[in-house]
Amino acid sequence: MTNQPNPPGKPYEDQDEAATRAVEDRIEQILTSGEEILHVAIQNPITALSAAPDSVVLTNKRFIIYRPKFLGGAQFEDYIWRDLGEARLTEGLLSSTISLKSITGKVLSMEHLHKGAARKVYSLAQDMEERVREERRLREMEEKRAAAGGISISGGMPGAVAATPPAPKDDPVEKLGQLKRMLEGGLITAEEYDAKKKELLSRL
Repeated sequence: MTNQPNPPGKPYEDQDEAATRAVEDRIEQILTSGEEILHVAIQNPITALSAAPDSVVLTNKRFIIYRPKFLGGAQFEDYIWRDLGEARLTEGLLSSTISLKSITGKVLSMEHLHKGAARKVYSLAQDMEERVREERRLREMEEKRAAAGGISISGGMPGAVAATPPAPKDDPVEKLGQLKRMLEGGLITAEEYDAKKKELLSRL
C-alpha cells in the first residue's frame, strides 16, 4: 500500500476499518507518481441508507469524490489542491457534511459522513487551503520577476508548498528541469510549460 493514513492501532475516525481499507485499495489504482493518500472519509451507510456509501479521499495532490456503483463500477471526481477555493464543515445530530468549493465556484458536497472522519477532512483541507494561498502568493512574486526579465521556479506541491531559489541566469538547462518539475507538480499548465520551454531553448 502506498500510504497508511490510519496505521494499525490507530482509530479509524469512527469508521469501519475494512471498508476504509477497501476504499484505499480502490483509490490507489488511480494515484499518480508520488501521490499518497492522506485520509479517507466514508459515508455512514445507516444515515446514508446505502449499501455502497460514497467517500471523500484526500491525497497530497488532490481531493477526490469516490462513488462506487453496482457490479464493481465507480465514478471519480477530483480536483488538484491548487483549485481549492474553500472548505466548509456542517455538523448534524448523527453525521456531518463536507463542502469543498473550487476556485471556479463549483461545490463538491458529501453528506452523511462520520463526524470524526469529517473533522479530519476539514482540518486537512484547511491546511491545504492555507498552503495553496501561500503558493499563489509565491507564484505571483515569481511571475513579476519573470516579467522583469528573469525566471524563478518554485517546487511542486506534493504535500507542501516550498519556494526554490531561482536558477542561475546562465543555466537554461537547469531552468528547463525546474519547469518540468513545476509541470509535474501541477503548478503550471502544459501550455505555460511549452511557452517557457520555447523561450529558454531560443537562448541556447
